[in-house]
Amino acid sequence: MPRSRQPRRQATLASLAAELNISRTTVSNAYNRPDQLSAELRDRVLQAAKRRGYPGPDPVARSLRTRKAGAVGLLLTEALSYSFRDPAAMSFLSGLAESCEAAGQGLLLIPAGPGREEADAAAVVQQAGVDGFVVYSVADDDPYLAAVCERHVPMVVCDQPREIPGASLIGIDDRGAMRGLADYLIGLGHRDIGVLSMRLGRDRSDGVADVERLRSPHFHVQRERIEGVRDAMADAGLDPQTLTVVERFEHTGKAGHAAAAQALGVNPRITALVCTTDVLALGALDWARWQGIDVPGQLSITGFDGVDDALREGLTTVRQPQEEKGRRAGALLMSPSHSGVATVEMLDTELLRGSTAGPAKR
Repeated sequence: MPRSRQPRRQATLASLAAELNISRTTVSNAYNRPDQLSAELRDRVLQAAKRRGYPGPDPVARSLRTRKAGAVGLLLTEALSYSFRDPAAMSFLSGLAESCEAAGQGLLLIPAGPGREEADAAAVVQQAGVDGFVVYSVADDDPYLAAVCERHVPMVVCDQPREIPGASLIGIDDRGAMRGLADYLIGLGHRDIGVLSMRLGRDRSDGVADVERLRSPHFHVQRERIEGVRDAMADAGLDPQTLTVVERFEHTGKAGHAAAAQALGVNPRITALVCTTDVLALGALDWARWQGIDVPGQLSITGFDGVDDALREGLTTVRQPQEEKGRRAGALLMSPSHSGVATVEMLDTELLRGSTAGPAKR
């Protein structure tokens, strides 16, 4: 008798339960709650499922039933390619991924940043199958952030923006940390100081930041770090208005290289360049070497973040716990007690006195 050419129907949860003479809940528990079954029964279910080609409970159906997507959304301030190149962002991402793995959650990356339209932002965020969002260092006027707020799901912000209603915050005292670094430089005799800053708004701006630009930047972190330098200058009897601030839209070593050249071109008396990130500082170091400028004999250069490349260079910088920020953000978002009550956690930083800062030249 010839064999039937009808394809064998794929097993379902119900057919598998009927074959094993157990309930559908028991089959489901073998995958989702294995602690509820004996090892022998779970193995019998999984072996039968493998034999029949049963892939397990439908994740879409489960999410509809439980109203849980089983994933965390990470809203980034830059394109995905940048996030995998930037050392500080990579450290944060590593810590967040560690928290997600521990909780059995997925991680969905959503790039925000400049050049995005409101309609596109709303569509991407609304379609994201996540149970909550971690917002990593986004401008306060970013349309993706507005779309996330409209989802009314749990949210944890890392660094910026501050004071989002109902959102928890993981951050550091950027102003105080930079103030300590600037105090150190002033103590070394530096009076003419320049700052190389990441962008202050979502619009493209490369150049010296004027008073108006400094008054209302949309990136809290950059504003606070600049203000930390100005605080130190004011307390030392120096005029904060003499501070030269050069802004760069791109966050790369090449941008730091060009910004250093511009800062010294605007004010050749500068003896210390304070960079708001290590990436910019490493670019400034490259420019100084290219120009044959002795660091720190003729020019001191400092950074902020404490990334590995900076430590290898002996950069004077502020080390912050980027990976721990990611871990804490994930743990806080996925905590059962996180029910819309905002929590603020400020982590410690450390001033690292490296080899790139020394006494001001006479």
